[in-house]
Amino acid sequence: QVQLVESGGGLVQAGGSLSLSCAASGRTASMYNMGWFRQAPGKEREFVARITWAIGSTYYADSVKGRFTISRDNAKNTVYLQMNSLKPEDTAAYYCAATRRFSSGPHDYDYWGQGTQVTVSS
Repeated sequence: QVQLVESGGGLVQAGGSLSLSCAASGRTASMYNMGWFRQAPGKEREFVARITWAIGSTYYADSVKGRFTISRDNAKNTVYLQMNSLKPEDTAAYYCAATRRFSSGPHDYDYWGQGTQVTVSS
């Protein structure tokens, strides 16, 4: 069992930056591949970025590539999402999730945090 708690959301102007954190707890929490997803009102949950647990390979959605950076600190069981050059269309609830699989599909993730809201004003 893995518990995930996100933090760091908020309100920012377009062009600004925010950093999200996801603290994982559980005996084998550091051995999970981790992903960030987001969901805007009226839209489906979509993949943002993911990172593998062993090597730290990273993958990004095209919409955030070059602006967002995912990283992890296995010693702290924490995953981060640094978001730069934010746009109004980045406004959404952001969720971190954990999986044993190598996947960007939300249905392949077994554990989810409660989400943190990111609002980007124009």
